[in-house]
Amino acid sequence: MAGFPGVVLFKALLLTAFCGIAGLLASRRAEGSLHWGIAAAVAAASVTSLFSADRPALISFVLVPVFIWILERGGPLWLLPALSVVWANSHGGYFLGWVILAAYSAAAAVRRRRGERYPNDARLWIVAALSIALSGLNPSGFRIFEILAAYRHSYLTQTLIEWTRPRLWGPPYAFNLLLYAAAAVLLSAWRRVRAVDWFLFLPFAAASLLAFRNIPLIAFLAPILIAAYFPWRRKLPAVAGPAVALVLVGWLGVGVYRGQFFQFRAAFWKFPSGAADFLLAHRVSAPIFNTYEYGGYLIWRLWPEERVFIDGRALNEAVYQDYGRALTSPDPNVRREVLARYGVGAIVINAFEYTTGVLYPLALGLADAGEGEWRLVYQDSQALVFLRPPPSGVAALDRSLVRDHLEAECRVHLENDPELNLCARTLGFLFLRRGDTARARRWFGLYLANLPEPDPEAENAYRHVLGR
Repeated sequence: MAGFPGVVLFKALLLTAFCGIAGLLASRRAEGSLHWGIAAAVAAASVTSLFSADRPALISFVLVPVFIWILERGGPLWLLPALSVVWANSHGGYFLGWVILAAYSAAAAVRRRRGERYPNDARLWIVAALSIALSGLNPSGFRIFEILAAYRHSYLTQTLIEWTRPRLWGPPYAFNLLLYAAAAVLLSAWRRVRAVDWFLFLPFAAASLLAFRNIPLIAFLAPILIAAYFPWRRKLPAVAGPAVALVLVGWLGVGVYRGQFFQFRAAFWKFPSGAADFLLAHRVSAPIFNTYEYGGYLIWRLWPEERVFIDGRALNEAVYQDYGRALTSPDPNVRREVLARYGVGAIVINAFEYTTGVLYPLALGLADAGEGEWRLVYQDSQALVFLRPPPSGVAALDRSLVRDHLEAECRVHLENDPELNLCARTLGFLFLRRGDTARARRWFGLYLANLPEPDPEAENAYRHVLGR
């Protein structure tokens, strides 16, 4: 009901809850220290900010902290079975609830073995068993581990960045710093570490090391463990509280002034909103071929009138392979065969994969005059729309606009996300190969102006187009 801004706001609230619960638990474990709580929340945010895509995984990111918060407080335990059903029907990460319940149940068993008895232990075991049983009320039942094993061995997931292993060495960054610091404090304080902390840290660390997509688990847990077991406590002067508040207010103020924080608008530059408006306005009903990154948005805008070709759920291995052949094959016959086999009548694509800077060959291929059956009917800085054939009343645009689109799309990304600037490098070499030295010079200049480390190949090419 709140439209696209509502989706963004809901996402922001989920991520804020994730970081906030980390801060509350860290403060609780550090004898009520507000400073440890703030530090833990900020540490969690430093990693979680990388996971701000509008995807169901956010439900798992939030329910992990919620489960731990309830179990740490000892209640209300009756919420866990109900949340387990919701979780199991929201995202495949619901098995993490099993891991958490098993960790606290095993820790209770360890306490009993040591002669320590708590009145809630029996209730905890009953609730854990009930929660796991009820989580089977989902379309896949209890097949989650079979599904995860299939994902791990799939060609599809092997090609997705989120399933690669995170970088452990090299320049330090938030994830590996938190992982190593948490491991260090647990080892240094091993005599007083609670069993449940080991039972949570070891599987969370293992999951994070297996795939980049899992590192929010350590982003949440590590700051709490560091706050709980840091080897020394030093009483801060009275001025520390106001000083921290002043720093936070100043930091937020600078972010607001720069347009980085609390900007109550949706980032439509990331999504094909204009293309979706065009398809709806002209009642285009032909089967769509779309890029992977646009699938979720197009489902949200076009369902049920239109179904996308592919989206981030990655549901079909064979379809994904055909998607790759249509999008990236340099052979036009391969592209035509795939699109014809699926009866595709509309193409909605962006031109670049921004993490690597790769230019999709399909975008250039459809700009070729030899592709007579496809007509460019819409373009803006987010998307290109091709139809076969255009409906009556829709005029075909000049194919040369595709080249202008490449520059406009890359320029928008450089303005809004300058860290992902490899599209500028790609355009520099594209125009260099085509003999357009003016455009090559411009794009090499933009790329090299925001370069964190040397790129000798691009630097040599830039000197070449400058005539040096």
